[in-house]
Amino acid sequence: MTISSIQQLLKFIWLQPFTLLLSIVFLFFFYKWLQFRTVSRKNLPPSPPKLPILGNIHQLGTQPHRSLRLMSEKYGDLMMIQLGSVPTLVVSSARAAREIMVTYDIVFANRPMSKKGERLLYNYKDVVGAPYGEYWRQMKSVCVLHLLSNKRVRSFRSVREEETALLIEKIRQAETTPVNLSEMFIEFTNDTICRVAFGRKYDGKGDGIGFNDVMKEFNKVLAEFNVGDFIPWLAWIDRFNGWDAKVDKIAKKFDQFLEKVVREHQDLLNNCRKYEDSNNDEKMKDFVDVLLDVQRDQTPPIDRDSIKALILDMFSAGTDTTSTLLEWTMTELLRHPIVMKETQKEVRDITGEAVDVKEDDLEHMVYLKAVIKETLRLHLPVPLLIPRQSTQETKIYGYTVPARTGVIINGWAIHRDPASWDEPEKFNPQRFLNSPTDFRGHDLQFIPFGAGRRMCPGISFAMASSQLLLANLMHKFDWELPGKAEVDSMDMSESFGINMHRGTPLFAVAIARSAASVN
Repeated sequence: MTISSIQQLLKFIWLQPFTLLLSIVFLFFFYKWLQFRTVSRKNLPPSPPKLPILGNIHQLGTQPHRSLRLMSEKYGDLMMIQLGSVPTLVVSSARAAREIMVTYDIVFANRPMSKKGERLLYNYKDVVGAPYGEYWRQMKSVCVLHLLSNKRVRSFRSVREEETALLIEKIRQAETTPVNLSEMFIEFTNDTICRVAFGRKYDGKGDGIGFNDVMKEFNKVLAEFNVGDFIPWLAWIDRFNGWDAKVDKIAKKFDQFLEKVVREHQDLLNNCRKYEDSNNDEKMKDFVDVLLDVQRDQTPPIDRDSIKALILDMFSAGTDTTSTLLEWTMTELLRHPIVMKETQKEVRDITGEAVDVKEDDLEHMVYLKAVIKETLRLHLPVPLLIPRQSTQETKIYGYTVPARTGVIINGWAIHRDPASWDEPEKFNPQRFLNSPTDFRGHDLQFIPFGAGRRMCPGISFAMASSQLLLANLMHKFDWELPGKAEVDSMDMSESFGINMHRGTPLFAVAIARSAASVN
């Protein structure tokens, strides 16, 4: 063999892996091009230009709800974008939302899958993220009939009133010192649901388990972006940068906490049998007790992971959203003193000489409920709602929506659509006083809890807690900004995550009514 032939052989051996790699890359992009040609022949909804690999991810920014509304103003209320390799339909009007959530609700009743959801939500054994089907129907039935029925919600009345009184006392003790209402609202909602779900608080002082800290970590990682869910062939980046390990650690930590709680309840039920007379003790049962009863009585029985997944839903869906609503409602009341005075007048007139506002009083507080509705309209806690996914190819307004298309419903944009609302950017509770518009899923211009089959089942629970606390805050205190600052100086920036909190904590000064009346 000559030196020349040896050199050629070595060159071939060296180039072979490179040639193979080029061939694979070529075939990959050729396949994608064929897919694109096939899809492009269909009449898809209008779409903004996109980058290779990223698609339109780079256009979302830090405020996706605002960015998507701007894009929809150019491309329409039914717009197709590409999030990495995931085609996604963006819905930005009440008429388009009706097609998704009513007309073709069953087609769009699925949820998109993700690595994050699989690890954190017990492989989607919860009710929020479970795929549409028989299992989801079973879990939804458990929630509606056993956990969030009107009877069950009323049974926790004393818990709500006690936690409200505790918060009021903390504010009273601060006297004229500014209080961090954002922090207090988070603590209030977490403690309330902790008692409702577990029968007691887990604050980390006596049992070593700080529930609030665990929940904060969970919500933070659930809101984080990870590459693998949008660009699967780059999923190795999540392993390389430690994201996978972080998710596994938090999932394990939360599971250990929930397992400890469930085991404590199971031991108590087995050893004491304190709930044998269900008629007398029904009001004493917390969520874990109820789910253990369901596990025992239902055929087929729900398993341990399903119990923990449902409990997790109650927290992830019920704590942060309620505290966000409370935070923005107090923000708007501080920003609009005339609205606050009107709210205080209604609450105080109805309550009369009573020391506290009770839940029976809430039925008559029409203006307070209008204030809460208007806050939900302007500051939707989950501005993009919970994503959906199509199960089959569908035609909407002449456009083709392929199967397995992700769906984002921009509730924030719908709530500020001039086609549905007069002066949509203005905070005006009056608009709800003589209007039948409600948030029960019938009015698609107002969908803070969604609509259709996947609508949030916890409306009654959320409203009971929010209305009672806000009524008592209006009943017992007058409010002003720290340093008697002008309302126009308030920071109204948003912090986008799973829920849309204020960008900065809300501080305010509470003046007890007795002190205010003297002045």
